[in-house]
Amino acid sequence: MRKLFGTDGIRGVAGQPPLDEPTVYAVGLAVAHSLRPLAITPRVLVGRDTRESCGWILSMLAAGLRAGGAEIVSAGVLPTPAVAYLTRRDGFHAGVVISASHNPWQDNGIKLFGNDGFKLPDEVELAIEEIIFRHAVGSAAPALNTLPTVDDQPHYAAEYIDFLLSLVPGLRLDDRRIVVDCANGAAAAVAPALFHALGGEVALLHTAPNGRNINDHCGALHPQTVAAAVVERGAVLGITLDGDADRCLLADASGNVINGDAILLLCARQMQSRGLLTGNVVVATTMSNMGLEAALRRSGIQMLRAAVGDRYVLELMRRHDAALGGEQSGHILFPHLATTGDGLLTALVVLDVLGRSGRSLEDLTADLQVYPQVIVNVKVREKLPLDSFPAIQSAIAAADSALRDSGRVVIRYSGTEALARVMIEAVDEAAMRHHAEAIAAAIRAELGI
Repeated sequence: MRKLFGTDGIRGVAGQPPLDEPTVYAVGLAVAHSLRPLAITPRVLVGRDTRESCGWILSMLAAGLRAGGAEIVSAGVLPTPAVAYLTRRDGFHAGVVISASHNPWQDNGIKLFGNDGFKLPDEVELAIEEIIFRHAVGSAAPALNTLPTVDDQPHYAAEYIDFLLSLVPGLRLDDRRIVVDCANGAAAAVAPALFHALGGEVALLHTAPNGRNINDHCGALHPQTVAAAVVERGAVLGITLDGDADRCLLADASGNVINGDAILLLCARQMQSRGLLTGNVVVATTMSNMGLEAALRRSGIQMLRAAVGDRYVLELMRRHDAALGGEQSGHILFPHLATTGDGLLTALVVLDVLGRSGRSLEDLTADLQVYPQVIVNVKVREKLPLDSFPAIQSAIAAADSALRDSGRVVIRYSGTEALARVMIEAVDEAAMRHHAEAIAAAIRAELGI
């Protein structure tokens, strides 16, 4: 099992293991050494979000990369998908993003991309972990105050914007009023210029990052913020992004939050009408609502479920040659357009769908009947196998038995936080909540903090 990498890179509290200075330095060394078969001097592109810890992490990571014989190029503050795209386009041997995505400012993380612009497979991350542990023991990290500043190359932001615009040729917002919440994160570096190029009346929220306000009561973790702004401003659409802008949620003109399930539905139907939905298949996850599955089925579209994590969605998409996939949280994958989830690209695609159809967001998602769903997060001290605790298994079995024909039970650990997530979906809301709390209580009693 991987010890450092979760479902989206290495993540934790900045300054504490596994994001302490020696480990970050060892990560740089390990990445450089893992690239040796590709080049004598591998080139690595690094981008980051707006957390105050990104500066020292960049310096220490760069020191490790250089000590391992790699050349580092810093793209500055950029969304995660921008680094994925630029790594592939410009022939870098790897891409690295310093970000903790939707986590609070105290956290940070390191995400890795291969030279093809895709996230690394589990087995490659496991091999890099082994190198990291070797270097963490045998290589002393330099003192942070002795490291040189890493200069940014600001031209990459404009090139990424040009790439996004090229994917939706002809898109204009001239007669539409929209609201965009940048979460005081990486999107703040590109969204203003991107939406200015599209015209229209665009209100930009939370574009003044200060190192500590990323995701703070704004962005995709707090979609009600943009929903309220849409109603207040009389806009037709709200777009809200997370800290590294790889996911997107929406709000319609009435202030209703539109999550990733609804985005998958409207995109699937539009792609199907244009002959772009290969095999009439969409890949979602175990967290997607049964209502999405039913709505897609009415359109003759099959929904497959992958494990949570956009890397696992993409793996299943590749096996079935699917052209669309994603998560309820707003990671949407269009592999014919980009190698990873991209919140800004998702927003542009939706705007394009609205323009092509001439219909409103409400209309396009009106028949999505969402089954009641509850998610209870339980903080845990460690992620031990749940099947080793009889009390937890008994609570899960009781829920499965009671909801066999009218609901779903999904219990899993978060891939990015010390949490167990209890998700139950059912026709009977009272039964759903009862069993969710019973399972959560059992987990809390055995593993809770």
